[in-house]
Amino acid sequence: MLRDEEDARDCVQEALLSAHRALGDFEGRARLGTWLHRIATNAALMRLRKRRTQQEEPFEEGLPSFDRFGNRLGPERSNALSPEELLQRADARKRVWEALDALPESYRTVLLLRDIEGFSTRETAEWLETTEGGVRVRLHRARSALKERLRPLFAEEDD
Repeated sequence: MLRDEEDARDCVQEALLSAHRALGDFEGRARLGTWLHRIATNAALMRLRKRRTQQEEPFEEGLPSFDRFGNRLGPERSNALSPEELLQRADARKRVWEALDALPESYRTVLLLRDIEGFSTRETAEWLETTEGGVRVRLHRARSALKERLRPLFAEEDD
């Protein structure tokens, strides 16, 4: 989520300290691992909020192109492997993470929270201090850009 090993280590340390401080408040309604995971996610999101002061770069080059009628431009693929089959391959997994890593932070964060962590649109909007509409737009753009970045991988698998 943070794209930086040192930041991730710092967040883990902060999360463990927070968990230690709040252990008396743990009610046991969830598994301990789930509770700790949420604390670690919160620590990472807080760090991302601190970074948000940086100017975000324009993000249009990674999106798919459409004609004036709304038809997608570019090569079509057929008989492609499913995303699950692609992720089973180590090289494909590496490329997916590299493509995710190449997304601008705000898009990558939304994609990770919604599609990887499983947070709802409302929860994601609250965490990122934005609107649900903003989350949906970023998520759509992030998914589209990720699909475009991974298009060569799908084409290779078709060969």
